[in-house]
Amino acid sequence: MRQQPHYLELLSPARDAAIAREAILHGADAVYIGGPGFGARHNASNSLRDIADLVPFAHRYGARIFVTLNTILHDDELEPAQRLITDLYNTGVDALIVQDMGILELDIPPIELHASTQCDIRSVEKAKFLADVGFSQIVLARELNLSQIAAIHQATDATIEFFIHGALCVAYSGQCYISHAQTGRSANRGDCSQACRLPYTLKDDQG
Repeated sequence: MRQQPHYLELLSPARDAAIAREAILHGADAVYIGGPGFGARHNASNSLRDIADLVPFAHRYGARIFVTLNTILHDDELEPAQRLITDLYNTGVDALIVQDMGILELDIPPIELHASTQCDIRSVEKAKFLADVGFSQIVLARELNLSQIAAIHQATDATIEFFIHGALCVAYSGQCYISHAQTGRSANRGDCSQACRLPYTLKDDQG
């Protein structure tokens, strides 16, 4: 049951550090940005140096920096991911947005973890589970309505994050496999082909 007071935080996406700076200068309370790897947007990666330079700028204006590591990891990527998390911690970023629960088993520094919308968080039970295993903030599935959001908000003390602008997936967040089935490019690996945005013609047995 929620006991804490709450406030609204405006979180902005940023493809790169330059856009992040502009978002902060125009009022964003926090910015999420891709790191050197394991982010869900292949075209939005940023070097550790760029992130390290961005963090003090953000903190000067009272803003926070979150870095996305929100893809499913292969076994041989766990150690590189662990090293990257340590490097990001050392830059001073405020939190990581993750999808793969294997990260919880890694030996990582005490950095705040947020559960990505790719975790398919659309029930009270899922939200409570993620809060119980250590996520301080959970990004709800973009497909929920206001009453569903309110129910989850009342059931957990984790901070609730929700998208108010941007694209919607044709499926529930993190549960679409159309791209992988058609092209071998996995949306959960940051390589969605966005097949759902192509024009289609729907026909029944009458033509």
